[in-house]
Amino acid sequence: MPTVFAKPDTLNEINHQFEQSPLQQPVFLNSVPKCGTHLLRNIFRMFVPVAQQYHQAFVQIPNLRHCLPAFNPKQPMLSWGHLLFSDDSALATQSAVHYVIVRDPYDWVLARARFFLSDTFQGQMDHLKGGRVSIEEMLNMMIFGIYQKAPTLNEIYTHNSIAWLGTGIKLVRFEDVIKHLKILNTPAAERYFTDLLQPVLKDGVLPDDWRKRLEVGSDRKQSGTYRENLVGLTSELPDELPDIQKRLVEYAAPGLRHMLGYY
Repeated sequence: MPTVFAKPDTLNEINHQFEQSPLQQPVFLNSVPKCGTHLLRNIFRMFVPVAQQYHQAFVQIPNLRHCLPAFNPKQPMLSWGHLLFSDDSALATQSAVHYVIVRDPYDWVLARARFFLSDTFQGQMDHLKGGRVSIEEMLNMMIFGIYQKAPTLNEIYTHNSIAWLGTGIKLVRFEDVIKHLKILNTPAAERYFTDLLQPVLKDGVLPDDWRKRLEVGSDRKQSGTYRENLVGLTSELPDELPDIQKRLVEYAAPGLRHMLGYY
């Protein structure tokens, strides 16, 4: 099994500095891997009592049966994970406000490659580290997968996001969150986060200190998997996906970006 070595955060302790209102129904932050899972999780954690945060496990198909208490409407919890669309998943999440977090597939290819090439991740990709393959080869592996080792971009996005569309989930684009975090002092940001955080707000209204909570929750130092906090990354990846790899994404997953609202 692959292992992720990420520095623990201190948000449970910081959470007590803010007045918290009880969660009224289960909230599940589901996501495509490498799409800002920790960022959204940390933001939401600043608005929910620690006692109602499901820290026992990261919810996925293999451990879903053990994580069912996270979705109990009689004891509402905030939980998070990478949960594939399936019959068991649909049944388990019926009572929850269900978010699905995505990212522009172009940027996702780079983020996934950066993560696998770092020492934060240790597993079946270790033999590719240290410049053993070119950056272009690594990017293509992120798009087309690696036989019996890593699924394709199309498979991951299909089962973690596309298959959930139209089922009542709330789709969240990582880029929209980042955009509004950069303009916190604007009415547009207040409207955006009021809508995003509805199920964890008392009477649907942002508390007076909402900006401070967002600043704390989005602090890069609190996310061990954030780009700047990855350890042992010696390969230099471009800031933008090269044109040929963009075309390969369109070949490998035609229509995907359009379905998710990226034009």
